[in-house]
Amino acid sequence: MSKTLLDLFGIDAPIVLGPFGGLSSVELTAAVSEAGGLGSYGLYGYSADRISDTIAALHSATRRPFAVNVWLPTGDEITPGDIDLGPAIEAAAPLFDELGLARPEPPIEFLPDLDSQLTAVLDAAPAALSVVFGVPTERLIAAAHSRDIRVIGTATSVAEAVALDAAGVDAIVATGAEAGGHRVSFLRPAEQSLVGTFALVPQVVDAVGAPVIAAGGIADRRGVAAAFALGASGVQVGSAFLRTRQSAATDAHREAIRSAADTATVLTRALSGRLARGIPNRAMREIEAAGIIAPFPAQNWLTGQFRAEAGKRGDGDLVSLWAGQAAGLARLDDASDVFAELAAGLPG
Repeated sequence: MSKTLLDLFGIDAPIVLGPFGGLSSVELTAAVSEAGGLGSYGLYGYSADRISDTIAALHSATRRPFAVNVWLPTGDEITPGDIDLGPAIEAAAPLFDELGLARPEPPIEFLPDLDSQLTAVLDAAPAALSVVFGVPTERLIAAAHSRDIRVIGTATSVAEAVALDAAGVDAIVATGAEAGGHRVSFLRPAEQSLVGTFALVPQVVDAVGAPVIAAGGIADRRGVAAAFALGASGVQVGSAFLRTRQSAATDAHREAIRSAADTATVLTRALSGRLARGIPNRAMREIEAAGIIAPFPAQNWLTGQFRAEAGKRGDGDLVSLWAGQAAGLARLDDASDVFAELAAGLPG
């Protein structure tokens, strides 16, 4: 079945880079594509112009196929006019004060317009468009296919995978609860969709016709071999690549991943308003202790105001340290070495 993914994306090995919203880099995406896999780049929060510029940079960095990722709306997103952010801002006030930052003023919009984002992606024609938090419309899939763009959906449950398969996506990422970053559930609350990779992947494989890409808890050749034993056609890997020098992670984030064997990852809504897995730090603990977390995307915007400055200063206590449960197995510093380690677990 791995040949299906190779033909589908025009790649040499069924290894996909996890698309990091806010942590993607052109260098890492290109490195994975150049190695023969499918590099991916997360476009969360990007304007149409920035998307066009980013995909142009990716085309310049590699002639090999790559994917870009967008977030679909779930319908519960709020706008600045829907909420009084005062309580959430005050709850996070000590973190702003520590960095010497003024309390932020709410923006006109929390997120760019999705239609303009998708138009920019379609016009730029990457090899693949991956989506999270929902099912792409028939119109979007048809528009992508008309430009020879493959569409990848993401599921955290069998029911979500079946919905994506019925919609006609080209491949499905089955992402287990072990995976780092946001839990991208869309049919049921994320807390009710925490199926582990080992249980999720074979059930999804049995339920759909599209090739399945296993994600969550895969960081070395053993995880790759296990994924294929479960029936997967490929793997998607995040934390192992996030640790590398080619990623856009801060040094503090990389160090946290290096030390993750001694620190269990946790699920939290503190940093974005949506459930996500990461390494606990002071920002997470203090916001949770305050007990006031704005809904998504307001909380994500709010914490982003101090996270950006903390990242510049190398302060790992005041950023989002997204990582999966296998982060302790992320032991390599170069993307080519990570890719080689993963490829060693491929069948045949």
